[in-house]
Amino acid sequence: MQYTVPLCLVIMSLNELMNEISKFVSERDWEQFHTPKNIAMSVAIEAGELLECLQWDSPSISEIMSDNKKLTAIADEIADVQIYLLRMCSMFDIDPIENSKRKLELNKKKYPAEEFSGSSRKYDS
Repeated sequence: MQYTVPLCLVIMSLNELMNEISKFVSERDWEQFHTPKNIAMSVAIEAGELLECLQWDSPSISEIMSDNKKLTAIADEIADVQIYLLRMCSMFDIDPIENSKRKLELNKKKYPAEEFSGSSRKYDS
């Protein structure tokens, strides 16, 4: 899938979102609770809630897309995970786009397409 949104718009909206998250936290005086450990734990907790949306079921993408209630529940949990990850990026002054691009380049080296195409095996197995 190829995205056609200009990168400068994505960066601006991502920065705006990170600012909104920081403002939300600040208005509630929650910085005192936002330690690296607490935010990392919150990411894991919310990721668990995302898994819970699919527990005991293995729906296809098209089945999820046609079930608005399930799709909304999944989207809500994705948003929770994303908000906590962006909060952590703000805390450590990490640019999420540059960081993801950097890690993707590392993964390309670790999992060369010609060697791992169609395979789910780990790089060290």
